[in-house]
Amino acid sequence: MIRHSTPAAPTAQVTVKALVNTVYGRLKKARLAYGHGTTNAWDEAVWLVLHALRLPLDQLTPFLARNVTPAEQRRIWGLVDRRIQHRLPTAYLTHEAWLGDRRFYVDQRVIVPRSFIAELLRDKLVPWVTHPRRVNSALDLGTGSGCLAVLLAETFPRAQIDAADVSHAALAVARRNVAAYRLQRRIRLFQSDMFSALADKRYDLIVSNPPYVSAAAMRALPLEYRREPKLALAGGKDGFDRVRILLRQAVHHLMPHGLLIVEIGHRRKQLEAAFPHLPFVWPLTSGGDDCVFILERRDLPEEPPAVHQATRASPRSHRR
Repeated sequence: MIRHSTPAAPTAQVTVKALVNTVYGRLKKARLAYGHGTTNAWDEAVWLVLHALRLPLDQLTPFLARNVTPAEQRRIWGLVDRRIQHRLPTAYLTHEAWLGDRRFYVDQRVIVPRSFIAELLRDKLVPWVTHPRRVNSALDLGTGSGCLAVLLAETFPRAQIDAADVSHAALAVARRNVAAYRLQRRIRLFQSDMFSALADKRYDLIVSNPPYVSAAAMRALPLEYRREPKLALAGGKDGFDRVRILLRQAVHHLMPHGLLIVEIGHRRKQLEAAFPHLPFVWPLTSGGDDCVFILERRDLPEEPPAVHQATRASPRSHRR
């Protein structure tokens, strides 16, 4: 059951500090689920208030004593009401999501960006990529909002980037973000169900943050996660339907020295149980060493690998 909030009546004298505290109390009482840019009610309250006031999201302290007008208060409470009543992630309310210091437009046509691959790109994929300036081509498969494609283009300035997604609606959002970063000449967008529309294209890098939530975990997702496109989350019975396609077909789309980088949430044990003969490398991210794997082309089988069904979905398997 969704609990409705009761907005406070706007008053002539209320400060940012007081308003953030009040919003925080409402959000905490509502028992919301987080994970779409913040992990707790306090950060969410700060985000909502500063966004509504059109203030920098990383500068709360200088504005704590600022008075909030009645019109601004109404705008803030409108956002808070939608957050609580409809369990919409704040990223959809503000139409913005952040990966590091990069802002991306989002709406309900795409999953809210929150990829650990972005952390690895900040370090240019070192040590797995020894010469970043020699990366000439990369593919972001399942691009969604286009965020990883943009980060790939910025990380590897000489590379041509292809970004593919099965969803025409998602590609419209990606196109908007690519244009915002003025990367139309370097990022090409393709509507493609996995590799189907990419013919015999080959890349130095293939990155993917595919759907990997198991059927059981999908049924248990909080409402906020169910506001995102199911297509971007649901990975089949054990969550690995799309991962299997990647492991089977990526070898035909990588250059001889190419790398496959895939995010799968906290599901290392399940994946290693399903593919025990593949030499996965698990780089450390802020989420741990069980979120992203790397494979070299030479380690990928030319024929489909033998698959062993994992026994149980991880309770932490919902996508981050």
